[in-house]
Amino acid sequence: MREALKIPKSTDILDHIHSLPQPAQDEAQTAVRAIERAAMVEQEPQPGLNELIQYLERRGVVGWFSFDGFLSSAPVTHLLQTFLPGKTFFPIITREFRPPKPDPAGILHIAEAWGLEDGANSLIMVGDSMDDMVAGYRAGAATVLLSSKDNGGLERHEYTGVAIGRLDDLVGILEEGFEEREVR
Repeated sequence: MREALKIPKSTDILDHIHSLPQPAQDEAQTAVRAIERAAMVEQEPQPGLNELIQYLERRGVVGWFSFDGFLSSAPVTHLLQTFLPGKTFFPIITREFRPPKPDPAGILHIAEAWGLEDGANSLIMVGDSMDDMVAGYRAGAATVLLSSKDNGGLERHEYTGVAIGRLDDLVGILEEGFEEREVR
């Protein structure tokens, strides 16, 4: 998307699009949505997603998704219908939610929608980027980094509570009693 819009990684995609005059703004949104539609065909869930969701369901834990990688809800709907049919997630946060991560507003919105009296202190933010870790930390949520070759440097960051290699690695951590590193 950044390549199509000719923007650096440091620039937020939506902030850039919203800063454009018309008709360039509409053209940029059309370009991004075309990329999203093409990506839906090759979309794959993260390894361990279904196992983690099944574990959480058995324990009566509700879930939510933050899909800030998508501008619109179409790819999110496709992912849920294709890989998690019949599962309900509320609320679902996409890039359309403002302000975007690393602001903690999306996580706090979820806590409020669920009626949590402690804000996000009883939530776990699982993500794969610095923005995810910052948003979770600032919201007061526990943070779990889904490690990859692209983000391994974040494993020891002060905002990362726990690092996992696959989503279902979280099952064992939850079973043993979730404990973040003592860095806060």
